[in-house]
Amino acid sequence: MIAAVLRAIFFDFNGVLLDDEPIHMETLQRIFADEGVTLESEEYYDKYVGVDDQGCLRGVLKKSGREADQALLARLAARKASYYQERIKRDGYSFFPGAVSLVESAAADSMTLAVVSGALRQEVEDALRNVGIRPLFKAVIAAEDVRRGKPDPEGYLAAIEELNSRSPLPERLFHPHEILAIEDTLPGLEAAAGAGLVTLGVAHTLPRKDLDIADVRVDELDGVTTDSLQAWYAETSRS
Repeated sequence: MIAAVLRAIFFDFNGVLLDDEPIHMETLQRIFADEGVTLESEEYYDKYVGVDDQGCLRGVLKKSGREADQALLARLAARKASYYQERIKRDGYSFFPGAVSLVESAAADSMTLAVVSGALRQEVEDALRNVGIRPLFKAVIAAEDVRRGKPDPEGYLAAIEELNSRSPLPERLFHPHEILAIEDTLPGLEAAAGAGLVTLGVAHTLPRKDLDIADVRVDELDGVTTDSLQAWYAETSRS
């Protein structure tokens, strides 16, 4: 039997690399307050964490009895993006402990890396460039690149396609079972599993017990190494 080999790692962004889920929640609460709608923190973490902005906007507006037409969604999404940029300019980027070093060590170990996120491309690209790790990712799949956000697997499937079609082309094609996805929410884990990837759930956002659909769970990325990722992946692949 040929041992399974981990060839690529796909990172979710918000809540896995960047510690900004509270900022996303607060900016969403702010735009809903502008519209006379309330989004409670508990509701956000129960229903909308891991869901892209469009999904959250539609869900909350529907609950409040408002029709979520495209014009309104576009206006609210633009305002939310503006509020988010205000916070980032004021407070800067806060990456989780161990996140940047894990990306750097994985790249140094010849892993092919991608980000699969429901965030806007500018938000992802700006943050990665801010800490100098954007060149380490062969692909970034953001909200604008998919029609259906997580838990739909479209983003993960698009990332696999990009790895296989973007120069430099791999010596052999990447297959889902050779890729590990790191996620912090149930919609993200469902999306990765739906694409056929091995999953690692990191309890940055939700309690570890709530990530029970992940193949492997950890409390945080700090202390995680590429050797441990390889070991977890190999163990999961044998089971």
